[in-house]
Amino acid sequence: MIKRIPISELKVGMYITDLNNDWIPHNTRRKRGVIKKEETIAKVRDMGVKFVYIDVSKGLDCQDGEPVADVDRRNESALMEAGEAPPGLQQHVPMAEEIVRAQQIHNQAQGLVGEFMNNIKIGGAMDVAPIHQLADELQNSVLRNANALSCLGRIREKDNYLMEHSVNLSVLMSLFGNYRKLSTDVMHQIIVGALLHDLGKILTPDEILNKPGRLSPEEFEVMKLHARNSRDILATTEGIGELTVMTAAQHHERMDGSGYPAGLKGEEISVYGRMVAITDVYDAITADRVYHKGMTPTQGLKKLLEWSGDHLDPVLVKQFIRCIGLYPVGSLVLLESGRLAAVVEANEHDQRLPVVRVMYNTKFRLPIPVETIDLARPGTQDRILRSVDPDDYKIDIRKFMT
Repeated sequence: MIKRIPISELKVGMYITDLNNDWIPHNTRRKRGVIKKEETIAKVRDMGVKFVYIDVSKGLDCQDGEPVADVDRRNESALMEAGEAPPGLQQHVPMAEEIVRAQQIHNQAQGLVGEFMNNIKIGGAMDVAPIHQLADELQNSVLRNANALSCLGRIREKDNYLMEHSVNLSVLMSLFGNYRKLSTDVMHQIIVGALLHDLGKILTPDEILNKPGRLSPEEFEVMKLHARNSRDILATTEGIGELTVMTAAQHHERMDGSGYPAGLKGEEISVYGRMVAITDVYDAITADRVYHKGMTPTQGLKKLLEWSGDHLDPVLVKQFIRCIGLYPVGSLVLLESGRLAAVVEANEHDQRLPVVRVMYNTKFRLPIPVETIDLARPGTQDRILRSVDPDDYKIDIRKFMT
């Protein structure tokens, strides 16, 4: 049996199945194995880990442990509660119309951010005008139809994580800022901050930045410098606003002070830093990388709730969930009919009834003709039962997103 236990109960002889620390980027520790030394427990505690998962069939038990099934039920209940309110995202133009423009913006964004970072790396001039124009285009696309760029954010390649993560983070911050009704200027600055939040990685040695496996503790300390470097570069760049610097500088700060570069706690972190921390973690844990299989969007939302309070702002986490929906665009869901469907468009009034694209029958375990269904349309009988993992059915969900 797998149990979730507080770090205070972790003992030598227990078998860890999950350090439960994916909120820390570039994890440097093995995720599973028997605890053999007290020093190992101290190192896990020092990372800011509050709870871990153990397998009591492979090591010592813990009477205070909570069965993983109970944890999942609690997270599911919290997710449903967080998603009771409507998303509040208005769609001013049809998805089919906006997806064309969104694709152009998305492609342009990846190229522009990469070009900007490379230019700085070789000592070239820092022309931020194109970045500001791009931020406006991203913001306007989200205002026209938030689903289009969200959809493209789920179509990504493992070997282009850095650029796609920066662009997707800017999209998520656009959605989040729009939901929270931030002013146009504030929205613009935090979108630029999201686009350039990893700018400091241009100073990270390539052998560490592009290492396909786990970083050593020493390598991780070098990697952590990128947040400070991003702050310093942007702070001395003409045409960059204060909130942009703040957003980029604080994307790895955590509510309990375990983050970096400044170890800020609670409200010492700006609201924009707390927002970008949530979106950064969500995008990182739901992305497939060369050395990391991403969670499903719904699993990712549950983890945000589990890490709320200690690491992430709990109020903002719930707002973020309401913003992107119970079943975010890009989710694979099981319908009451037994069909599988990709969520391609959120419902601005009811999170439970998105537009989906069916493609597979689980009862017969066979592909079926692709069909787009609006679950909110009168007369539609099907409903979502739950989110599922595409890998369980060997489905490449990217093929059904546009």
